[in-house]
Amino acid sequence: MSSDRPKAWMSWSSGKDSAFALHAIRSAGEIDVVGLLTTVNATANRIAMHAVRRALLEAQADALGLPVHVVELPWPCPNEVYEHQMTAAVRSAVTAGVEHVVFGDLFLPDVRAYREQQLAGTGLSPAFPLWQRRTDVLCREILDSGMRAIVTCVDPSQTPPEIAGRWFDADLLDQLPASVDPCGENGEFHTFVVDGPGFSYPLAVTVGAIVEREGFVFADVVPT
Repeated sequence: MSSDRPKAWMSWSSGKDSAFALHAIRSAGEIDVVGLLTTVNATANRIAMHAVRRALLEAQADALGLPVHVVELPWPCPNEVYEHQMTAAVRSAVTAGVEHVVFGDLFLPDVRAYREQQLAGTGLSPAFPLWQRRTDVLCREILDSGMRAIVTCVDPSQTPPEIAGRWFDADLLDQLPASVDPCGENGEFHTFVVDGPGFSYPLAVTVGAIVEREGFVFADVVPT
């Protein structure tokens, strides 16, 4: 069924913040999210930073009932290549009648300013439904919503590497050092969502190998 509400694409990392931002924007009812927008490391065929397999990204999109628009990036990816590829994606969105891009950012002003700068004059405007929410409260709201997520990537310089591959749950939050943001907004850790608001069914996954690569610890989430 078509909607007369403004259309949006969700900037989709596959993690809890973008998933909860999608839930929040849908609950507000003012914007109609009609697709996901994700960057993928074309060499590894995985989502950048989260290192989630492309097949699992596609499984998320299917469970959410949304098409996923993939921006293929080389690795390593110079910033000018990233911006060129994203410009092409923005043009596709505008052509499709999309007016907004929704982001799950929480409190980093430089990140927000960069996103606003990149969209300025494109015909798309950014939306930040979780902006400046208290992360110590938000992390519990995410859990209370029924969202289930696995920690896929950890920066061991900020966070104990042992949390890679664990569920993002109350036990994990209780054990995080006080210096770690409970939502990982400073890049301490990243997650992969397997179930939650908007999912028509949970994804069946298991945790495979845990490896250290390029200064980060990654847990390989495997479809079962």
